[in-house]
Amino acid sequence: MKIATVIQARMSSTRLPGKVMLPILGKPLLVRMVERVAASELAGQIVVATSTNHDDDEIEKLCIREKIKCFRGHLTDLLDRHYQSGKKFGADAVVKIPSDCPLIDPKVIDKVLRFYLNNSEKYDFVSNLHPATYPDGNDVEVISFVALEKTWKEADKNFEREHTTPYIWENPDKFNIANIEWETGLDYSTSHRWTIDFEEDYILIKNIYEELYPNNPTFSLNEILDLLKRKPEIAKINRKYLGSYWYENHLNELKHIDEYKNKISQK
Repeated sequence: MKIATVIQARMSSTRLPGKVMLPILGKPLLVRMVERVAASELAGQIVVATSTNHDDDEIEKLCIREKIKCFRGHLTDLLDRHYQSGKKFGADAVVKIPSDCPLIDPKVIDKVLRFYLNNSEKYDFVSNLHPATYPDGNDVEVISFVALEKTWKEADKNFEREHTTPYIWENPDKFNIANIEWETGLDYSTSHRWTIDFEEDYILIKNIYEELYPNNPTFSLNEILDLLKRKPEIAKINRKYLGSYWYENHLNELKHIDEYKNKISQK
């Protein structure tokens, strides 16, 4: 089965513009993230999907320089960007990983992908987000290309196009869906924020890289947790943003909102 792992990236982030180009140990954050995704055994063809806007020329130039595959498409229609990327690279399944997850654990990517590959006849969509249990920033969604094409044809709400997969997980009657939970039985999805939307997130991520990368460039989720136990002052850097999610602005549009309301209520 041909897999395309698509990392969506753009310069015009509303909260932290240009975040994908912020430096981490001498390289742009986006390059460091691609390194981690590439350490996955099952990720297949890695593609950075950016927009055709002039601002994102810099991302394409970076990809050319670093020999990373790049696709350019619609700025806000991420569903179209993922679909067109999968189509261009002849994918049987597309993996969606946002560029705001520079600490993603390659083994988490493989765990979700392995389940999908072993059960591809049963499931159209496998993720670790519904419900989420891993530390925030380990987001993996796998969509069969058939399901992605169906979604691309049928999804018509702005937030469904902008966030690629809501139409799938909001319509379990149309798609066979599975979720992978953290094997520890713990839920750190609201207590550990390893994604980047704010300056404090960047400072935390930069600190973690500086502490762990020199000894092990593909440091694991558990190594990060151990570091944060040893140096709790690092964990405190972005604490005020714990439990911040994109769907807070879409609760009235979502059909199945209980799990999202519960997450937000845990802030």
